[in-house]
Amino acid sequence: MKLKSSYLADFLSLLFPQLCPACGTDLVAHEKIICTDCLYNLPLTNFHLYDDNIVARQFWGKINLESAYALYYFTKGGKVQNLMHHFKYKGMQQIGNLLGNLAGNQLNKNEKFKAVDYIIPVPLHKSRLKERGYNQSACFARGLAEKLNATVEEDNLIRTRATETQTHRSRFARFENMQEVFIVKDAEKLKGKNVLLVDDIVTTGSTLEACAIPLLKIPGLKLSIATIAYAE
Repeated sequence: MKLKSSYLADFLSLLFPQLCPACGTDLVAHEKIICTDCLYNLPLTNFHLYDDNIVARQFWGKINLESAYALYYFTKGGKVQNLMHHFKYKGMQQIGNLLGNLAGNQLNKNEKFKAVDYIIPVPLHKSRLKERGYNQSACFARGLAEKLNATVEEDNLIRTRATETQTHRSRFARFENMQEVFIVKDAEKLKGKNVLLVDDIVTTGSTLEACAIPLLKIPGLKLSIATIAYAE
């Protein structure tokens, strides 16, 4: 019976080939979502090994973070960009869970991240969420939570208004665009907790900074940041 199922799967893959969203090649037997070559060769940052990594430095003197991290380097036209495009705009939510698992395996090697109580994804405005159908940061958060033994808190940090896209804006314009966009609904729940704030891509860090400001007003809260990719 298993043999017949295997033949059927092989036949269907010929008719409807599954492609790796990073490189576009056909997935072969036992490959899921991303091909083996990409899994091993996408540009890892290894930021979990260094407290003074590039992402952490972006927030020095602005917000008080315990740690900051990104899984991959993002380059224009590269495989990580292809992967993120399929994740955000082609409905491939499963990419987020997979990348969350991969990131979680790395972060488990860092004591600061192992202490996380809650994982909070950067929220989408309800209009954007309705349009896309899912929050890509929440997909990533759920994958992380599986490996860090933490709880995903999706409905506590609220985006109060929709904002225009940050693409092509200067750093200052991005920061201005995000002022007073986020509020915390239940601060009491987060008092004294270790919180991991997650997003898909960090560039200037303005969105994450805007999210961090109301969170860091909560007494005793310790905040770290994790993203899928870092774009220079």
